[in-house]
Amino acid sequence: MKGTVYTGFHGIEELLKKKKTDGVLYYSKISKRNALILELAKKQGYRTLKVSDLEITKIVEESAHRGIVFVSSPEAGINEKKKSGNGGKSSENLETYLKNLKSENALVVILDGVTDPHNLGAIIRSADQFYADMILLPSRNSAKDNTTVSKTSAGADNYVNINVVTNISRAMEQLKKAGFWIYGADMSGNSIAKTNLTGRVVLVMGSEGKGLRELTRTKCDNLISIPANGHVDSLNVSVAAGIMLYEIRRQQDFS
Repeated sequence: MKGTVYTGFHGIEELLKKKKTDGVLYYSKISKRNALILELAKKQGYRTLKVSDLEITKIVEESAHRGIVFVSSPEAGINEKKKSGNGGKSSENLETYLKNLKSENALVVILDGVTDPHNLGAIIRSADQFYADMILLPSRNSAKDNTTVSKTSAGADNYVNINVVTNISRAMEQLKKAGFWIYGADMSGNSIAKTNLTGRVVLVMGSEGKGLRELTRTKCDNLISIPANGHVDSLNVSVAAGIMLYEIRRQQDFS
């Protein structure tokens, strides 16, 4: 079966609410949650089809599932990709975003080599909670916005503006010219609690193992860290991103 497969309850729910793609909702079980999804799908005009557990297993390619899955039509996926550069969502690219930018408390997140889709999904979820304007991903050495990411983000990837760029350094220069200050997350950096994070901010998170690349590090205006006294070396990148996004918005008094 071709088309993008969505399995998480929240991911399917948000996708149906936004009506960003055509497709079919397949189900084999009528649980309380699945009934709510079915009702929403019918309300939004989507086709629903009852199938066996075995057929659901073949679609999602795993035996553990919740008896419901949404499959976007291949034609819809192709049309959507022509409209945008982030794998199917209609959203502003970096140039258009900067051209239309008016907010003095804008917030952009750059992920410099985050390769685990679960980490990417968790960061997207935090970005949605703290109103990040955009997430930029490099075209190479990065997790992509896929089914696992959508499921982990609980559908937040339907709301966050996610763009893939070929050159992170060039994107950082563009953001600087638009009045952004760029802060790289690094264990050797200044305490985030003692750093002024008001104004237009770019938060750069490095890869799970090596952190920021040296070239990316040199492009940052400042390096910041989270004060901690734990027994392990550092926080998971997605946890650290959530804490830092909260602190940025707290300082900006963004509510």
